[in-house]
Amino acid sequence: MSYTVAIVGRPNVGKSTLFNRFLEERKAIVDDISGVTRDRQYGVTEWNGKTFNVIDTGGFVPDSRDMFETEIRKQVKIAIEEANAIIFMVDAAVGLTDLDSSMANMLRRSTKPVYVCVNKVDNSTRALEGTEFYGMGFEHNYFVSSISGSGTGELLDAVTTGMKDEPVKVVNADLPEGADPEEEIAIPKIAIMGQPNVGKSSLLNAMIGQDRTIVSDIAGTTRDTIHTHYNMFQKEFVLIDTAGIRRKNKEKDDLEFYSIIRAIKAMDEADVCLLVIDAVKGVTAQDLSIFGLAAKKGKGIVVLVNKWDLIEKETNTARDYEKVLKDKLAPFTDVPVLFISALEKTRIFKAIELALDVYENKHRKVATSKLNDIMLKVVQNYQAPVVRGHIIKIKFVSQLPTRVPSFAFFTNFPDDIKTPYRNYLENQIRANFKFTGVPIRIYFRKK
Repeated sequence: MSYTVAIVGRPNVGKSTLFNRFLEERKAIVDDISGVTRDRQYGVTEWNGKTFNVIDTGGFVPDSRDMFETEIRKQVKIAIEEANAIIFMVDAAVGLTDLDSSMANMLRRSTKPVYVCVNKVDNSTRALEGTEFYGMGFEHNYFVSSISGSGTGELLDAVTTGMKDEPVKVVNADLPEGADPEEEIAIPKIAIMGQPNVGKSSLLNAMIGQDRTIVSDIAGTTRDTIHTHYNMFQKEFVLIDTAGIRRKNKEKDDLEFYSIIRAIKAMDEADVCLLVIDAVKGVTAQDLSIFGLAAKKGKGIVVLVNKWDLIEKETNTARDYEKVLKDKLAPFTDVPVLFISALEKTRIFKAIELALDVYENKHRKVATSKLNDIMLKVVQNYQAPVVRGHIIKIKFVSQLPTRVPSFAFFTNFPDDIKTPYRNYLENQIRANFKFTGVPIRIYFRKK
């Protein structure tokens, strides 16, 4: 589900600290000085089995003429417009200020659910002082301490309660093994992702055989997501062209910020992401960031190395390029890599075939009997290491009914199985069943 939560509020109330806690990593810079956050931060988090996007915004100052605060103000408004829910953060240590009141007046005009997050409530005195924020008139109020994590669980419970699960959808024709033919029919959605100016719009135009989107050498030409329905040559799907996602410190204007939010939402909507890489520039940190985001969201992935016609080739150029690429994508290397030229339409339709193959892999259901026959033998061949004298025994395996291929291994000591053995089991699932291009989730449960 494409669900986005924006964290807003005046400067220095702890928005970035809460953002980092949601993501369980120090992604946003945190400091006691107000105005540290200027560029927006995007992340993906999970709570109660539900995954959603989180946006950290800069501090909102309504009437400032400062260049940075003016731009931040524009982009906070865009975040509010694009988000499905809003966390309005205030500071119990300082109390209700005019800036908080201005923010509250703007949020009252929004139809989105607003969750007032009263931060820095780490003792009973602060909790008593924080009751003044009830006077702003919002229904949902939560007392938290973003540094210690106190109260954040209740806040996340409330946010995720408003999210609705969608049914898993599969293609009607050529159903994957074990799939239910009664499930709702859906058309695969394929998003074209990548940095600005790598050839995403040229690729879409080449695939459909017409100029559907504007193409230029200027980075950032595509501002919005473009949906195109493809129904030719016995293949039917929706292609989504997106704006380029560049590094945060190069985002210049609020229009580009709007475009990037739309691109991330398009990734949520898609079943498969075609990650387009510029063959001349090679794999960059931002390419890896987009790849990691798609994998974390559980999307099928096909890597397309575009502008291959500009590369001087020798006997093993493609093989060596792919090896370097997959070394950088590790540990998730079971992804198709295709060398294309959108300009010369080289291997364009092969890209479509790979995307549809990955879509089928994403919805593949393995029969429980077959899964146990193979994976229990795999476990016998290489037992999990003994931990604290515990001999770990895996008795049963089943595939879970989730949107991302997920497998539960039932064992006597689920908490003692470490990452290397988890990786071994994932590699064996990939070796014995076809899940190329699809992230796999593995869980250990008590037998």
